[in-house]
Amino acid sequence: MNNTVGSLTQRQISIIIGSILGDGYLRIIPGRKDAFLEINHSIKAKEYVLWKYSELENICESGPEERSTNGGRIAYRFFTKQHPEITELFKKFYVDGRKVIPKIDLNELILAIWFMDDGSKTNKGDVYLNTQQFSMNDQKRLLYNLRNLGIRARLNKDKKYYRIRILKESLAHFNKLISPYIIDSMSYKLSYDPVETYS
Repeated sequence: MNNTVGSLTQRQISIIIGSILGDGYLRIIPGRKDAFLEINHSIKAKEYVLWKYSELENICESGPEERSTNGGRIAYRFFTKQHPEITELFKKFYVDGRKVIPKIDLNELILAIWFMDDGSKTNKGDVYLNTQQFSMNDQKRLLYNLRNLGIRARLNKDKKYYRIRILKESLAHFNKLISPYIIDSMSYKLSYDPVETYS
């Protein structure tokens, strides 16, 4: 890929898209031309935030900082610079200030970031992608994208809202796709022993 100064690499774009599907937010300050990305996680995910920052450092002005929320929670966050390619993603992923799912080509890195942001597993070994923030139609688009990667999943009702559950028959394939990209501090989310290998 031709990497001119200021352009995003395909890896960075995948990390940003995975973050948008998860806990990341894109914003445009009123009166400004371009959007920026905010990465904001619990302080418990400090190593993950530092890893994201290391991947996006060339489009950031300063490193992550701790921040106390009104509820007493300590967050760890950073912001990218305003960037025209992030603006293009903003136009695709936001309608009237709300996240939506446009036509995207889901790849393994996007999936891994999405999982590290919003994935969870239960004691029974069920694996979920917590997509409650998205509309039903948007979640169906995400299911379609997962099928394109050979992953079978369904929508499961979680109290009032729905989220995506990876079917057990697809867990081995799901893990095989994402495990090369899962950082050590987030490996506890995986539904298998990280040192296990697949044939």
